[in-house]
Amino acid sequence: MDYDSVADELYALRPEEFTAARASAVASARTAGDRELAERIGSLRKPSLAAWVSNLLVRGSPGEVEPLLRLGEGLRQAHQDLDGAQLRELSRRQHALIRALSLQARQLAKEAGHPIGEGVQREVENTLHAVLADPEAARAWAGGRLTKPLSAAVGFPAVAEGGARPQRPAPAPAPSRPDKKTSEQRRRRLDRARKDAEAAERELRELRDEAAAAGQAAGEAKQRVDALQRRVEDLTGELERVRSEHQQARFAERTAREQARTADRRVREAGRKAATAAAQLERLSSSDA
Repeated sequence: MDYDSVADELYALRPEEFTAARASAVASARTAGDRELAERIGSLRKPSLAAWVSNLLVRGSPGEVEPLLRLGEGLRQAHQDLDGAQLRELSRRQHALIRALSLQARQLAKEAGHPIGEGVQREVENTLHAVLADPEAARAWAGGRLTKPLSAAVGFPAVAEGGARPQRPAPAPAPSRPDKKTSEQRRRRLDRARKDAEAAERELRELRDEAAAAGQAAGEAKQRVDALQRRVEDLTGELERVRSEHQQARFAERTAREQARTADRRVREAGRKAATAAAQLERLSSSDA
């Protein structure tokens, strides 16, 4: 037993299962004589419903973690370098991706037997916004052990209409002519951020298609299971009827055999009596002669 494995197991449970499982883990650690581990496990906090759903998204869709983290890195860098039009395009993709991921998290929660409402879903979306805006929030979310939803302490600055650059502190004096190397670095960062966003969107679409196909397959399998269950019930009833008829037939067979043995015994007795009577008749006939 070690702390990380226990923590991962606990935060993979549904919230209502957390407290009892934690108490069991604490007891196991104490039984093993590891008081320090028992105290560390006992200090783990039960996750809120929104935190549990956010953790569920990390565990249920591990392929989404790295692309989202890369997108956050690209967006944070892009907000330092890009103009308003470029920022609006990345912001559009950001919001679309977060909405899609929150819907995916909602579906995972439903499949886990814990449907959520709009309020919890908004808290999950706020957590994902924080993941993109704050590297510390990103690391906490990727660990899959959140106890409460996150909010970005420092969000992305708003992008003004008409292509204006976001407000930021006045830059240090710059050379009168653009630095070609800096411009090239910005262009590469922009390309990387765009590629990361597009890759994340493509992967999300693929995963949603896979989830839809899996859901359809699950529905068809459920129908098949229900049909087979009805067939099992029908066959079970038929089996009980046949068993009853079989028992009755066996009883009739035993009765018939007993009757046959009785009849055979009576035939033998009658044969002996007939032989005795015939012998006696023969003696009497001989004595009269």
